[in-house]
Amino acid sequence: MTSVPESLTIDELAARIGLPSSTIRMYQTKGVLHAPRRQGRVAYYDASHVERLTLVQRLQQRGFSLPAIAELITAREKGESVAAVLGMGETEGPDDWVRIKVRDIKHLIPMGDVQPRLLLRAMRLGLVRWKYGWPHARRWALEAGGRLAGLRVPSDDVMDSFTRLRTATDAVAADFVRLFERQFWPELARKAGDENQLENVRALLVELTYTAETAVVGTLRESIRDAAEEFASRHGLLPSDDFQPAWAEQPLPPIAENLMDPAGDLPSEQEIENFLKRGDEDEPGR
Repeated sequence: MTSVPESLTIDELAARIGLPSSTIRMYQTKGVLHAPRRQGRVAYYDASHVERLTLVQRLQQRGFSLPAIAELITAREKGESVAAVLGMGETEGPDDWVRIKVRDIKHLIPMGDVQPRLLLRAMRLGLVRWKYGWPHARRWALEAGGRLAGLRVPSDDVMDSFTRLRTATDAVAADFVRLFERQFWPELARKAGDENQLENVRALLVELTYTAETAVVGTLRESIRDAAEEFASRHGLLPSDDFQPAWAEQPLPPIAENLMDPAGDLPSEQEIENFLKRGDEDEPGR
């Protein structure tokens, strides 16, 4: 790639990018290109303008309108994440960034364990951000941290668990992004002339995000149920013919339903086929 001179006139910039000078001026008016440096009556452009115009051309080829491109660029210049720009939320209830005060830290971390290294580790993990001289955390992280502190779980153990959890959720997110890229992006790319391209991308990603959240939460609940049953079996907590604790007669909360009502054997393919043919009108045992 050839280097870009430190100063380009608008005609030199136009020739380099392959656009009319009038288009470059229009981009400035629309807010997708930042102002040049002026020396007297002459405007000078630099490598940052070449980079920006290249980005604008690429986004236009993807079907994004100039107002949409301006929105993307403005948001990024303000430090907003791509997720926030695409409507996937940075300030929606549990995702709010909340300033942490010293008394909050003492509530979250057992006394005597309040050390800078813990906050630094939380920042490296993305649990905490440092802004304007104060640590900030997501509201959900503060709530979860408070619950774990109340159970007196050591802070380092919490961090270790979150590290493993984040590895797992990163993999889940990557799966859904691949799904979006494979199933939806080709169609969006074919409709490059659609003025609502950004809105289309935003709507699809929001829908996919909520679908992913629903699937992950549901799957996690199933995993917890199975893990609870395995834990109870390993520690001899399940009722048997020679062991019937008093609590076995009491109703259990739904999360522990498998302890008292374990799943049956897997059906045969023929049983499943019969079920599908039968439909819901004639339920056995009803």
